[in-house]
Amino acid sequence: MEPEKAIRRKWRTVRLLTFTSILAFAAIAVLLFSFYLYMKIIGPPPLSIPQSNLYYADDGSIIGESNSGQKRYWVSLDDISPTTIDAIIAIEDRTFYSHHGFDIKRIGGAVLANAKAMKKVQGASTITQQYARNLFLTLDKTWKRKISEAFYAIRLEINYDKDEILEGYLNTISYGHGAYGIEAASQYYFGKSAKDLSLAEGAMLSGIPKGPGIFSPLISFEKAKNRQLLILDAMKETGVISNEQADAAAKEKLIFIGKHPHHRAESAPYFYDAVKKELLTKVGLDERIVTLGGLKVFTTLDPKQQEIAESVIADTISDSSDIQVGFAAMDPRSGFVTAMVGGRDYDESSFNRATQAIRQPGSTIKPLLYYAALERGFTPSTLLRSEATTFKYNDNNSEYTPQNFNNQYANREITMAQALAVSDNMYAVKTHLFLGQEVLVDTMKNFGITTDIAQVPSLALGSSGVKVMELLNAYSMLANGGDKVEPVFIQKVEDYRGKVVYEATQNHEQLLKPQLAFVMSHMMTGMFDTKLNGYATVTGASIAPHMNRLYAGKSGSTNSDSWMAGYTPALAATVWTGYDKGSEITLTADKLYAKNIWSQFMERAIEGEPEDIHTFKPPVGVEPIPIDPVTGKIATQSCPTFRLIYFANGTEPKEICHH
Repeated sequence: MEPEKAIRRKWRTVRLLTFTSILAFAAIAVLLFSFYLYMKIIGPPPLSIPQSNLYYADDGSIIGESNSGQKRYWVSLDDISPTTIDAIIAIEDRTFYSHHGFDIKRIGGAVLANAKAMKKVQGASTITQQYARNLFLTLDKTWKRKISEAFYAIRLEINYDKDEILEGYLNTISYGHGAYGIEAASQYYFGKSAKDLSLAEGAMLSGIPKGPGIFSPLISFEKAKNRQLLILDAMKETGVISNEQADAAAKEKLIFIGKHPHHRAESAPYFYDAVKKELLTKVGLDERIVTLGGLKVFTTLDPKQQEIAESVIADTISDSSDIQVGFAAMDPRSGFVTAMVGGRDYDESSFNRATQAIRQPGSTIKPLLYYAALERGFTPSTLLRSEATTFKYNDNNSEYTPQNFNNQYANREITMAQALAVSDNMYAVKTHLFLGQEVLVDTMKNFGITTDIAQVPSLALGSSGVKVMELLNAYSMLANGGDKVEPVFIQKVEDYRGKVVYEATQNHEQLLKPQLAFVMSHMMTGMFDTKLNGYATVTGASIAPHMNRLYAGKSGSTNSDSWMAGYTPALAATVWTGYDKGSEITLTADKLYAKNIWSQFMERAIEGEPEDIHTFKPPVGVEPIPIDPVTGKIATQSCPTFRLIYFANGTEPKEICHH
């Protein structure tokens, strides 16, 4: 009887142990599954890695970089030489592709080795653990950090595949000298991309992360070389290279550069600032991404034009002068801003006079006024009297008495074409008041000028301030035949993985009549044509002899501002010169700076380019007529001086000139 009871007790104990074990295993399984599920629910850890932003000109050259002192350029595994990847795995984590974040065998071996030596002589961190440490953690040696490191390592393994983890690791580890990631290291040490590293170079770099202050070849070549040989041996052991390859790599002579490739833009610093502002305002990125997001920003800058602009300005304005400058150039067809100078010395003043300064444009506003007049029935031959005049306006008979330059007047009727060429102020104010003061205000807004506009009689003479970029944009609309454009600084933006996050587009809209835009442009070529001389000389006479192409342009001046703006169909440029505090420009040489800068820039920028793209081509609906510049009538043999002037069909003069 007693043995039967013992047997029953034994089976009960076995069943209890079995049931308890099953429950324990089930509980562990549930806990593990819950932990896995929790890791999946909270998702991948945010990879908040400060990376250098790179800014490219339109020819692919780098014009600037922003970083926090850590040079880091993210590249994919495909853009890293395979032997460099093999070297890293061989020396850092041979079982990387088979473990799940932790190498238990290495951990056990490290514990025994450290216990035997009574100090830490061997580490067991996997690539995943090191990546977690680089991304999220401090380097303090506490249990809390080790637990956090393990937690992040598990999150990485669950939410990313092995190639993504390896790519991240290779892009975040420190290689010393401010270089973070394999691409920055490759550029710094060898002056080449990571995809072009040789076996010897990759093995050398792979030894540095263990201790950049010890194993950098620029600090101790002997220690770096010994570690390179150790890595080559490890690669032989793992079978990724042969003995012959290892021997050849060990003997390869390496040439070290020791220089980071990208610095703050020495050229175009004002343009560079404008681009960063556009990233915030137009692209809509936050400030941290704009500074350290690993972006590739492809801009519209033309390095050749930028160099010409900077050179011309430096050569033209006397070193002893305090005159400042605002300059910008644009392709009227696309709106691409190709060059910009916001001042004579960025280090002295980063204030951008091309995008920020609001100055009175003077007579450069007249083409906008006369375009509005063309839309309302005026033609290049429309006659108005040029004489000293006091204008009365508004219901309270307010008075306004403008003056011509040097108080010179024709004291007769002159044509719009001649009035524009010699910049007659009386013609402009009469036109302005005849049309109604609100017309010019609306026209300026239609041409893209957003600065507040004062509706006054003197608006016709440019009394209401504008920005250089605004006037350039307005002239570009005339140059392209009336198509709405806006200044574009950024062609596209890619994130650190090469995904396009922004690409520029233009909402092409025909705002001006192509025929009238062309008539206006052709009238603006008259400032360089001495056939339009009258009681005064055409305003472009001083620079016309130095110009080899036909340009449309207009100069302007106030007591404290000097302007020159103009274009071909493929290039527009605007220059402002003056004193920052608005002091009067008194020296004759200072008054000529804007014209000289503009003409020299245009000539040099266009030199060697196809003639066709810079040639004004009349659209359908306009006709050239030989016009007597004095009377505005059709020229005949009795009026031998004539200029071909374009008219919209049906608006050409009918009367014949008889002197």
